[in-house]
Amino acid sequence: MRKNIWPSLFVFCLILGEINVKEGLQAADVNPDSVLIKKCQDFNITGDGLSESWKITRWINLVQQEENTSSYKTKVKTLYSKTGIYFLFSCEDNKLTSTMKADNLNLYEEDVVEVFLWTDENFPVYFEYELSPLNFELPIIVPNNKGTFLGWLPWHYEGDRRTTHATSVTGGTKESGSVVSGWIAEFFIPYKLLTPLSRVPPLSGTRWRANMYRIDYDNGIMPYSWQKTDKTFHDYNKFGIFIFE
Repeated sequence: MRKNIWPSLFVFCLILGEINVKEGLQAADVNPDSVLIKKCQDFNITGDGLSESWKITRWINLVQQEENTSSYKTKVKTLYSKTGIYFLFSCEDNKLTSTMKADNLNLYEEDVVEVFLWTDENFPVYFEYELSPLNFELPIIVPNNKGTFLGWLPWHYEGDRRTTHATSVTGGTKESGSVVSGWIAEFFIPYKLLTPLSRVPPLSGTRWRANMYRIDYDNGIMPYSWQKTDKTFHDYNKFGIFIFE
């Protein structure tokens, strides 16, 4: 009688797949270009980063793109759920350079934090999100044709396609020119907003190229990043790797 090998082969494939995923997750712990994104249940955005959910992951430090006489500690946490991806920025600061009081403006010309999500390397199209200390946002999809790029604002930006975001300030008041000791930005990007980018939503073991930034203007332009880029934040070939748990 010929023995049926398919059940054994199926189990072998499952084990091999699990080994590959684990190897990828372990690589994120030792490779400075990669970070493991832990999975969580959905939670409320409050702008102070006090949710218990944030305790399951660790901080990622951003460093200055260019040498400067002064430097503020800047760190980020990120998590993902079945509905979207979460970010928490903690930014040391002495003064809020933030005068814009509307969404979808050139927020990068003042104090700001930014996230770039490039979900599929086969297509040079990625999502960019910016948030100011005053809690104004800029969400755009960016097609990048060999260094020529421009952002497009989302259509039907409502309901479960909208981000959730909030900010808070320590050591001062949340207003333009205020003397402070720092500020916090917390936001949630739903997967439905990233439609029709591919590899969304991510599964365990999925990899996205990504980068995280901050710009401060206390002493001229002071850019910070997770992965250093050349000339522009849109240098997507220098992005790091998000590996989803």
